Amino acid sequence: MMAINRYRLKVLSKNNKNAKRTEHLLNDLDHLIGTILLGNNFVNIFASSITTILAIKLWGEGSIVPASLTLTFIILIFAETTPKTFAAKNPEKIALPASIIITALIKLFKPFVWLIAKLSKMILILFGIKNEPHDNLISSEELKMVVNDAKPIIASNYQKMLLNIIDLEKVKVEDIMIPRHELISIDINKPDEILKQFERIQHTRLLTYETSSDNITGILHMRDIVNLYAKGDFSIDNVLALVRTPYFVPEGTSLAHQLAHFQQQKRRLGLIVDEYGEVCGMIVLEDILEEIVGQFTSNQNESIDEIIKQKDGSYLIDPRISIRELNNLLQLNLSVTKAKTLNGLILETLQSIPKRDVSLKIDNVLIEIMHISEQTIKLVKIRLKPVPS
Repeated sequence: MMAINRYRLKVLSKNNKNAKRTEHLLNDLDHLIGTILLGNNFVNIFASSITTILAIKLWGEGSIVPASLTLTFIILIFAETTPKTFAAKNPEKIALPASIIITALIKLFKPFVWLIAKLSKMILILFGIKNEPHDNLISSEELKMVVNDAKPIIASNYQKMLLNIIDLEKVKVEDIMIPRHELISIDINKPDEILKQFERIQHTRLLTYETSSDNITGILHMRDIVNLYAKGDFSIDNVLALVRTPYFVPEGTSLAHQLAHFQQQKRRLGLIVDEYGEVCGMIVLEDILEEIVGQFTSNQNESIDEIIKQKDGSYLIDPRISIRELNNLLQLNLSVTKAKTLNGLILETLQSIPKRDVSLKIDNVLIEIMHISEQTIKLVKIRLKPVPS
């Protein structure tokens, strides 16, 4: 009864009366365990008493100890270990048919079982143990173990996607956001700069602001601009009319919640703001989907540009890369709690701006500062295995 898979039992109970009966028994453990132990202890004590009486009558009082040892051996082998091991390995074969007998015994001995359950609860209360209802809910870690154990049934790529979906609740929007310094913005009051930006922009979205770059007023989508060109309606006034109202996302929002918000709001991107209301980055729907299904083909070149493998096995890396992406690409386990980018992790570890040729070790990864410009780390080299001393 205890070894049976509860989730498979729920599936079987839809079409199998014995499975439904077994599920009902497991929902009332007090009566189930009370009945089983009542019968089990009664049989064992009765067998012991009969053995003692027979041993005295047949061989005298001196045979009580050998008879007790013999009975103990017989019960352990034939009534405990062997049948219970078989039942634990074949729970459905035993539990489903046995539910008929156990249900009948519960009804037959209900007064005794009720008394036993009450007395047990009272004793537990005296020791400060509360009899709380059984909780069948499982944690995310337990759910991940279920998915991992389903390898023979689920294809590896689907299994990985399921694990990623479970982890969406743990990952925050700032973990995968496009940082503020990488976002391109233009002053809405300077038409000439807007036109120049259109000539050289390589991104699909452009932020607009008024007076200060911290005062974000909207977002321009290049697809809308291309449509204006196609229709022959391109003008500054028409461009400004296409500015979309920004959608702000509070820092700390989980990807699971943000995915639901995107779906409800019918949006594909949002600007992440910190506790002071300042924009610190951008989150787009595609990035959340990549957390589930992996990198899309369109982003492979970006990863290649950020990480270049050397002949000696080391890697030249743009430190602006996010730690999550670096962990995924190189199978590392760098912490994402202190910083979100490799650059931030280095600065957090050193507590100062490093100089060129400075090396440090983080989580058994050797990191060497290769190039610094304007107090900013531009290039680092990492080795997955520490070099021998």
